Amino acid sequence: MRLRRVTSLLLALGALALTALALTDLSWTARLVAAVLFVVAYAGLVAWVRRSLRQQERLLDALADGLASLHDRDYSMSISEPADDARLRRLVVAYNGLGERLRAQRQDLFQRELLLDTVIQASPLALVLTNARGAVLYANLAARQLLGAGRKLEGLAFAGLLEPLPPALREALEGEQDRLVTAPLEGDAQVLHVAHRGFLLNGQPHRLRLVKQLTREMNAQEVAVWKKVIRVIAHEINNSVAPIASLAQSGQRLAEQPDPAQLRRVFAAIDERMSHLSQFVDGYSRFAKLPRPRPGAVDWSRFLSSLQAVSAFAIEEPLPAGSGWFDESQIEQVMINLLKNAAEAGSPPGQTSVRVTPGRGGWTVEVHDRGSGMSPEVLTNALLPFYSTKPAGSGLGLTLCREIVEAHGGTLDAGNRHDGPGAAVRFWLPPAPPGTDYRLRGSLADDSTHTP
Repeated sequence: MRLRRVTSLLLALGALALTALALTDLSWTARLVAAVLFVVAYAGLVAWVRRSLRQQERLLDALADGLASLHDRDYSMSISEPADDARLRRLVVAYNGLGERLRAQRQDLFQRELLLDTVIQASPLALVLTNARGAVLYANLAARQLLGAGRKLEGLAFAGLLEPLPPALREALEGEQDRLVTAPLEGDAQVLHVAHRGFLLNGQPHRLRLVKQLTREMNAQEVAVWKKVIRVIAHEINNSVAPIASLAQSGQRLAEQPDPAQLRRVFAAIDERMSHLSQFVDGYSRFAKLPRPRPGAVDWSRFLSSLQAVSAFAIEEPLPAGSGWFDESQIEQVMINLLKNAAEAGSPPGQTSVRVTPGRGGWTVEVHDRGSGMSPEVLTNALLPFYSTKPAGSGLGLTLCREIVEAHGGTLDAGNRHDGPGAAVRFWLPPAPPGTDYRLRGSLADDSTHTP
């Protein structure tokens, strides 16, 4: 457009100049020669001006296209530098330098994204990112294997992917707090740690779910724990056997020269050491050998009211109609252990609550407290036998609870509350059997022993 206007202006000026030349007093020959020379010179000037303007317009068009490409994140376009215009050359050099820098940054970002994606895809930790509508935005290979049998999950509804999962794992993924669950996967019981993280991305809420496989780690830790337990038992037995052996030798010497008072002291010391050793072994044998549960109908209101006489806690109403089906003495021991843990964690008596709700055909029992909660380390190791954060703790309480619940055919998991500080331990008990010939899933024979 500018080239056309300038050309029209130059032609108009040339016509005016020729008109003025024609009106001079020169002879016709002189005016003709002057007109020819003027036309030749003026035509060359017009051609040079048009060429310069055309080059500038092409350069400006190239810059406009280049800026549009930068806006579209296409940094591959570069422009040749003009040779006869220093100011435009500086502009082109600046544009080319900007494009080169953006290309380098994008390449560096691409390499970092590729490295991050390679690390995430190779991680055994299942990772799923969902948006506010519950659609999957990103899932690594471990998540695809866990939720989709290896197929891509991006764009699918997360809720639909949870339907085939075991109920315990599905509830943990649907919730909002970190949990440690045991679920049957690939034919075996697997221990999984489920973590939730919420954040804003581009002003929209997103949720990141992480599922960590802990079965192998827990098996390795259990081996290490059992070695430690063997050392503790050996140490405790030696501490009792060595004094008993010494007292027995003293008794033999006293038998040669009887002294009733000294003999009574020796036998009293032997009896005290044997009693201590018996109590020590009995504490571990109760964990190592659990009798088969003998379930029966138990009224929930009566059951929880009787527990309130042992430990103070609040009952969240309403309780489910009808009766539960479990071994009352064994589940009572589970509840006492959980309520004791809540009190030892610093939960005020009025802030510890118990809720019973129907679920999955059976009943879900939850114990909520307002104590210190569980750290990530405690949450990972909470169900390990002999793991304890208490100076004098045996580490058998929560593990014994899990063994009793699983012997009933149920499941137990532990985590932190999502509505503030405190822990939340939940276990599920199956419904009453449809017939009288009933054998509990996972129950033990009357004369059998069981070690975790």
